[in-house]
Amino acid sequence: MSEVIPAEIKVNLDSKAIQDYVQQELQKHVHQQLLLVDINRLSELTSMSVRYLEDDILSDPRVQMHERKKNRKRWWVAKPTFDAILEIVDGW
Repeated sequence: MSEVIPAEIKVNLDSKAIQDYVQQELQKHVHQQLLLVDINRLSELTSMSVRYLEDDILSDPRVQMHERKKNRKRWWVAKPTFDAILEIVDGW
């Protein structure tokens, strides 16, 4: 019978990559749970500036139909707004 030689296993973990991955997964789950989003949250989630959203995305009728207003505050219904934004950027 042959002798078993102990193996040495080294695992190098990139803590920044792990943190980024966990953050991405959390954002996906939070994103799925959102009901309404304001322009700042839209900017954060789409990586588009507020100005760009205002000028090129929020003026599109596919997005405007999901806008809700009270006084000067605006929100958008999250899921259909994200779907509309995806449709817009897919058409570029």
